Amino acid sequence: MSEAIVASQAPGSDTASVPGASGARQFWRRLRAQRAALVAAGVVALLVLVALAAPLFTAIEGQDPTTYHPGLVDSARGGVPVGSLGGISGDHWLGVEPQTGRDLFARLVYGARVSLGVAFAATLVQVFIGIVVGVAAGLGNRWVDQLLSRVTDIIIAMPLMIMSLALLAIVPSSFPRPVLVALIIGLVAWGSIAKIVRAHTLTLKELDYVAAARLSGWGSWRVARRELLPALGAPVITYAALLVPTNISVEAALSFLGVGVKPPTPSWGQMLTAADVWYQAAPQYLLLPAGALFLTVLALTVLGDGVRTALDPRAASRLRVGTGRKREAKA
Repeated sequence: MSEAIVASQAPGSDTASVPGASGARQFWRRLRAQRAALVAAGVVALLVLVALAAPLFTAIEGQDPTTYHPGLVDSARGGVPVGSLGGISGDHWLGVEPQTGRDLFARLVYGARVSLGVAFAATLVQVFIGIVVGVAAGLGNRWVDQLLSRVTDIIIAMPLMIMSLALLAIVPSSFPRPVLVALIIGLVAWGSIAKIVRAHTLTLKELDYVAAARLSGWGSWRVARRELLPALGAPVITYAALLVPTNISVEAALSFLGVGVKPPTPSWGQMLTAADVWYQAAPQYLLLPAGALFLTVLALTVLGDGVRTALDPRAASRLRVGTGRKREAKA
C-alpha cells in the first residue's frame, strides 16, 4: 500500500521518500560542484590508503614501528636523535624518535591505522545505537518515548572525557586498547544522533505513506526497515561524517592523557604524549603527529560539510571558500 502512495505523490512535494538513481546523480553533481569537498575527499582517501597500506610502506622503507635503534640517539644529550633534522636519512625517511630511536615514519603510518580505525569504529557504534534508540522512541508509545528520551538526555549530559577516563581506568589492561577506546566513545556519545533520529522519525511517521503502512497492519520493525530507514539516510550520513573528526580528537586527547592507546602501539595522540618535552631538540617529533591530526580533522570536517550541503541543497554551506556557489546553484 505504501509503495503505491509513494508512486502517486507529486514530484515537487516535500514528502520524504527513498532516494532513487536520479537522487544519487543529483547528490554527486552537487558534491562535485564543491571544490573544497572534493579536495577533502581526496585527502581522506589518501589517509585511509596510507593507514591500510602501512605494512607495505614500512616494508619499502625497511623499518617497523617498534624496533629500538639506540645507536641513532645521543644518550649523552638525553636521547636526542643523531644527525640533522632529527636523524632523517635514506633508512629513516622522517627521522627517529628521541630516546628510543624508533622510526618516525613507521610509527606515523601505523598511528594512522589506530587513530582512523578507532574514530570510524566509534562512529559506527554511535550511529547504530542512535538509530535504534531514536527510531524506537519515535515509533513507540508515549511511555516508551518518555523513557528513551530521558535516557538519551542523561547520556548527552554526561561529560564525554570524564566518563571515558573513568571507564578506561577500571577496565583491565589485557583488553585490546584500541577496541576499548572505540567502544567507550561509541557507548558514551550516541545521545546527539539519537535525538536527531527521533526528531526525524516523529516527522516522517506523520506522512501519508508511513501512516498508510502502519494502518495496513505492518509492524513497527517492518515500517522502520521499509519506510523510515531509507528516508533517515541523509541526516544520519551527514551527522556521521561530522562525528568522525570529533572522535579522532577524543581518541587523541585520551591517548595524550595516558589512558588511551598504550605503548608500544603507535597512535597520533600517544605520540604527542611524549613529544611535548622534545619540541626544541626534535621539533618533528611533535609537528608530524600534530600536523597529521590537524590535516585529518580539517579534511573530514570539510568533507562532512560538503556531504551535508549536497544532501540538503536548501542548507547553505558554512565553508564559503572553494564551494563553487555558481556551479552549486546550477546543480
